[in-house]
Amino acid sequence: MKKKGEMKKVKKVKGKVHDGEHDDPWWSLVQNGIKPSFLCISIFALLVRVAVGLHPYSGANTPPKFGDYEAQRHWMEITLNLQPKDWYRNSSVNDLSYWGLDYPPLTAYQSYIHGVFLKTFDPDSVALFTSGGYESYIGKLLMRWTVLSSDVLVFFPASLYFVFVYSIRLGTGRNSDVAWHISMVLLNPCLILIDHGHFQYNCISLGLTMAAIAAVLSQKDLVASVLYCLALNHKQMSAYFAPAFFSYLLGKCLKNKNPLVDLAKLGLMVIGTFAVVWWPYLQSKEAALTVISRLAPFERGIYEDYVANFWCTSSVLVKWKKLYTTQSSRIFSLTATLLTCLPSMVQQVLVPSRKGFLYALLNSSFSFYLFSYQVHEKSILLPLLPLALLALEERRSLLWLTHFAMFSMLPLLHRDKLILPYMAIYTLFILVYFAPDGPGARCNGSKTLDHSPKKTRRGMEFISFIAFHPFVMGFLGLCSLILHVIYLTMHPPNRYPFLFEAVIMLICFSQFVLFTLYFNSKQWMLSKHVTSQDKQKLI
Repeated sequence: MKKKGEMKKVKKVKGKVHDGEHDDPWWSLVQNGIKPSFLCISIFALLVRVAVGLHPYSGANTPPKFGDYEAQRHWMEITLNLQPKDWYRNSSVNDLSYWGLDYPPLTAYQSYIHGVFLKTFDPDSVALFTSGGYESYIGKLLMRWTVLSSDVLVFFPASLYFVFVYSIRLGTGRNSDVAWHISMVLLNPCLILIDHGHFQYNCISLGLTMAAIAAVLSQKDLVASVLYCLALNHKQMSAYFAPAFFSYLLGKCLKNKNPLVDLAKLGLMVIGTFAVVWWPYLQSKEAALTVISRLAPFERGIYEDYVANFWCTSSVLVKWKKLYTTQSSRIFSLTATLLTCLPSMVQQVLVPSRKGFLYALLNSSFSFYLFSYQVHEKSILLPLLPLALLALEERRSLLWLTHFAMFSMLPLLHRDKLILPYMAIYTLFILVYFAPDGPGARCNGSKTLDHSPKKTRRGMEFISFIAFHPFVMGFLGLCSLILHVIYLTMHPPNRYPFLFEAVIMLICFSQFVLFTLYFNSKQWMLSKHVTSQDKQKLI
């Protein structure tokens, strides 16, 4: 018999006993036999992406500017054939009016690497001056492979990292739940349709963000800072998550013994990461300002196309672009975004917790989507990421909001001739969601918090009643089904050519606002739950 002092520390997670020295997600992966499940789900998710890639893409065969596919190819052409100092500068060899590079330097470096890959197998696809609108079979195949490889190298490993960290740190229990969670992340229909149908590389910035979130849950804050800065330097839209990262890390530092030292460490990691990524453009003030000016296209107006956010939806009544200058619109947008982010930020500064951090990511990204400047239909991918990460907590919300996120992108995907994969992948998502013995089939609701103050609980119950009432869900579900049929089979009146888009936008916007209120209430209820023992565990 071993003495008590020699006994190893044992930790219980949902009824399972783990040796203290193996308290990490990779040990869980081996011991619980999840690795085969992850490999099978990953292969299936990869095949789904390949199948979607067989369909058209943005701007296919539509000169003179084509679409996002041509933009990505053109960036490969520019970065491969010009010096970095010329990538963002208008010149005789780089006409910025034709898909000028308007993402941060990490996207440019990614384009260069992919350009080298294309040049190796099809030099004509990235030849300077002569490759505009290049759409050969081999060129399209290589372009699709660049997105697939980005998924495999960034998004898939980040998904694995997050799910197993989440399962250990916050305790998800059954292996089938972990497998279902992986499926909900990897089979996100909106992300697959945009990246592998429409054609973009959101999997890189979202993958880096997800890895940063996993690092936060693992208490590797410095690593998280580097990863999140890389995400910001790949796509500036990653700033949607900035309030959550800032408030959580600030709140955590303030509760430590040496807050100034911890803040200084985080600040140095942020500055160092930005300095490395931006190094070619830090040689002169002019070079840096040239890049920055390309990242903020204010001249395009406060909204573009039809997106289910406040500015576009309310433009039916208030003509923002005609009544207000660009400067005024920027102030309105900034103010509204900060005000709606503020409650979530305050909660995390006061009571930082891991689960609260995940809700803060969801709330801040929805605030940006609803109120920030120049939001696109594709921006709904950002709030969908933390929602998928909270899938086991917000099962019903995940199903309902994924439906309306898909619905909000219907006009865009219809324009790209992607309706067949749109219907197929959404059906697949529903089937996987309700898989036998999975969380979606066992319980189609959200976990509730029972010990909150009455006023907070009543407010959330009221919002939840409206959002999840069977009559409301049935009515909105029927409306969206009817609108799908109408949009795909009928033409709008000549006097109101965008009538159908406006109605779709209004319905989706109403749901996004309602759930933003719901998630903010949910986050604040968490703060009433954090006992002294929870603080030791979560902070």
